[in-house]
Amino acid sequence: MYRIAVVGATGYTGFELLRLLASHGGVEIGALTSETYTGKDVGEVFPALSKVVSRRLEKFGRAVCEGADVVFCCLPHRTAMNTVPGLLDQGFRVVDLSADFRLRDASVYEKWYETEHICPERISGAAYGIPELYRNEIRAARLVANPGCYPTGAIVALAPLLRSNLIDPASIIIDAKSGVSGAGRKAELALQFSEVNEGFKAYGIASHRHTPEIEQELSVAAGIEVRVSFTPHLVPMTRGILSTIYARAREGVTEAGAREALGKAYGEEPFIRLMPEGGFPNVSQVAGSNFLDIGLTLDGRTGRFVIVTVIDNLVKGASGAAVQNMNILLGLEETQGLSHPGFWV
Repeated sequence: MYRIAVVGATGYTGFELLRLLASHGGVEIGALTSETYTGKDVGEVFPALSKVVSRRLEKFGRAVCEGADVVFCCLPHRTAMNTVPGLLDQGFRVVDLSADFRLRDASVYEKWYETEHICPERISGAAYGIPELYRNEIRAARLVANPGCYPTGAIVALAPLLRSNLIDPASIIIDAKSGVSGAGRKAELALQFSEVNEGFKAYGIASHRHTPEIEQELSVAAGIEVRVSFTPHLVPMTRGILSTIYARAREGVTEAGAREALGKAYGEEPFIRLMPEGGFPNVSQVAGSNFLDIGLTLDGRTGRFVIVTVIDNLVKGASGAAVQNMNILLGLEETQGLSHPGFWV
């Protein structure tokens, strides 16, 4: 039985990790840290986990994670990079859910996150944590940079089409909508019920920090530098991301050809589902699960592909992907702890 620690266990991603790990069967939950709720039992913070996870939350310190086989770091961007190097130096394998090690160029990180990266030398050792694209790299890594939620839905859909040269890389537009939990578990006026309810707005227009992450991975797939137009939106629902993606088809490319490329890339993947021809996914069908569902069509009138992807932003977009990455690191069955259909409401 492997032992797991979670640093920063009382955010939404921490909660989802505990929910998934509690029924995993191949791991046991060890140290759980929280600066805000130190000394409290998990069930006091998350009543839904009462009698499911019974552990006292601790203040983080060098010795807290001792004995862990994998440490999940669920600290905010800009904060994780202060903690992860010490965990690596202690010999732990780490899955980091922040953005601090996702971008391969530290100067790009510093531009978009408006802070100095204090350990750029650690970036090259981080495997980017989309298993469907980087399984071998993840298996050999000590540090896995878990991907962002918006990038997951876009990159997985587009990478096979770019690798096969089926779409024009300069034509990509990503229009994405997320539930409020994507902003994290914090008190903020813009996220209050009366501010969000009955509303629907775009934000981070031409400036969202997931943009360089998307462009980085699509550039790898295309073999050339890719720039995208990415606009996220806030929807008055708790969880889920629906991304509608537009890309111009190359001359002579058909919908059947695109479906063949996606099927070849993901036909054996346990968590990627391609909708039947004419079908498009709804966020409700992936709620609480680690699935990523894809629907697409080729608009013959405009020559553009319209691709729709859905994920649960807290599972495949965060903690579910983290557990999938942990399974790979530990040599466990990749679906362990994740094979239930979800439908968390």
